Amino acid sequence: MQGICNNIQIYETSRFLMSKTNSDKEKRWEALAALGSLLRKKDAELEREIRLAVQQNAWFTETFVEKSIDALAEMLNEEALKEWKSSWAHLTSAQSPKKVGLILAGNIPLVGFHDVLCVLAAGHVALIKCSSQDKQLLPFVLQKLCTLEPTFEQQISYVEKLENFDAVIATGSNNSSRYFDYYFSKVPHIIRKNRNSIGIIRGDESTEELQALGNDIFDYFGLGCRNVSKLMVPKNYQFDTFFEAIESFKQLSQHHKYLNNYDYNKSILLVNGEPHLDNGFLLLKEDKKLTSALAVLHYETYENEEELCKQLKEQSEEIQCIACMHPLNVTNQVVPFGATQKPRLWDYADGVNVMDFLLKDIDTIPGK
Repeated sequence: MQGICNNIQIYETSRFLMSKTNSDKEKRWEALAALGSLLRKKDAELEREIRLAVQQNAWFTETFVEKSIDALAEMLNEEALKEWKSSWAHLTSAQSPKKVGLILAGNIPLVGFHDVLCVLAAGHVALIKCSSQDKQLLPFVLQKLCTLEPTFEQQISYVEKLENFDAVIATGSNNSSRYFDYYFSKVPHIIRKNRNSIGIIRGDESTEELQALGNDIFDYFGLGCRNVSKLMVPKNYQFDTFFEAIESFKQLSQHHKYLNNYDYNKSILLVNGEPHLDNGFLLLKEDKKLTSALAVLHYETYENEEELCKQLKEQSEEIQCIACMHPLNVTNQVVPFGATQKPRLWDYADGVNVMDFLLKDIDTIPGK
């Protein structure tokens, strides 16, 4: 009986979405821009939600939750929304709305919002499975959107278990991705694995630029895939200037969970006799691996930019983005220092165009 009711609900939603006029659709885009304005104001209600999110997840400090909200607000400015919409204007909106299951990550606040936004913009129905680590903020923000434009309510459903879906976008670890690949193999899907970001230092950076690189490393304690987990530096590079520039981030060591990780990883390096650099809150270790432990930053030297770009191209499937103050001949997204955690609407995770997937790849399949 419940399955019949769900089918009826989706049918009514499909009929409703397909019947909207251009005027109705414009109101929905205006609501998204209005949501950005609302988030920028941080009224008393939003401040209360921020405090609740901090209470529920020790990694979500007030500073970092506010930073994620600011980044989201900037993403939802009117000009950016217009530019993003124009980038897929050649694709028709969903002819037959589908149910898209979304398994969201919870490593940093509101990290799953962009996937939900893409599903809403494409005209599909989002079946949202929130992460247990971030179950407070996203529903609040989406409820605010629905208050601004009630028609969005027809496209949003929260679930504990994904069932009766037409397509899936799932984000997780390398281990969980193997399960996702198997479980969702029979439907169109985007499965995201672990990725890491890299910072490129030439040696002529200013103190201000290196401070901005510090944000790429330390924002959200380095837990995001867009956080820099490894530096590529010129041969014989001296880290004194780098350490001086990032001294302001020492306050992270006052966070007990970060400090515990720093102390643990420092003891491992010492016990194993592994060479490393230590400034009191960050451990630098020469290592070819892109993934580094929390409070540890890997680094590797390079001879010249040509060889560097060749190496980065070979590792492109493991890299989310690259922080660098000059252009590079690489396949991954390159952003200036300080911008890795400020993605734009068209900066799709793993370089996979979600709107193409939603408007081309799944629109031809019959809805359930």
